[in-house]
Amino acid sequence: MCRQNKNWGIAMERNHYEEHYVARTGWLRAAVLGANDGIVSTASLIVGVAAASGRAEVLIAGMAGLVAGALSMAAGEYVSVSSQADTEKADTERERAEIEADPEEELRALAGIYEDRGLAPALALEVATALHAKDPLAAHLRDELGFSEHTEAKPLVAAGASAASFAIGAALPMATAALVPESAISLWVTVLSLLFLAVLGAVGAKAGGAPIPRAVLRVTFWGAVAMAVTALVGHLFGAVV
Repeated sequence: MCRQNKNWGIAMERNHYEEHYVARTGWLRAAVLGANDGIVSTASLIVGVAAASGRAEVLIAGMAGLVAGALSMAAGEYVSVSSQADTEKADTERERAEIEADPEEELRALAGIYEDRGLAPALALEVATALHAKDPLAAHLRDELGFSEHTEAKPLVAAGASAASFAIGAALPMATAALVPESAISLWVTVLSLLFLAVLGAVGAKAGGAPIPRAVLRVTFWGAVAMAVTALVGHLFGAVV
């Protein structure tokens, strides 16, 4: 009976699963960046254009900015994350070749890593030997190069999250500009966009397990700076024209 309980405990440990915040980094970073850019760039564009034009021009400029921005974000994320994926692939192939060429040296290198982390030399060698017997490449990628399934480069996921979140973020100031009185477009877009940014900061912090007040302050402050500068440029341009 005791043995059965012991085996049950081992089975429970092997089936144990926890979802960590780091597992969300692949899409969360791109989503927060896209939504932030969508709100700030579109709101800044609308505020700048509204300072010198009417509602029709504002909505046309906003829609053009939404489409161009979403496509640009998707393309930029795909290219940059693809570059990361290419680098990871190259390092993987290089590590595989090194293991095949000199497995004993790679075993000693892995044991040295575990020694540096605090294991006794004999135990470090024992652990490295066991891991080499099962999957040496996975052990080296994880412990020598720091690769992880949670942070694996996924270009399509990053591009999709970035484009979708940008479009959603940009749609918020666009909707505001379409619904509020034309004479107060700049004021309403500015105020509500800052509110949208605060909500975005809170949601992003909650999803990533970070302190919410600091994230809200950071996102809102820099959004306000961007919109203020753009509004100033719009006023100056309107005065010149």
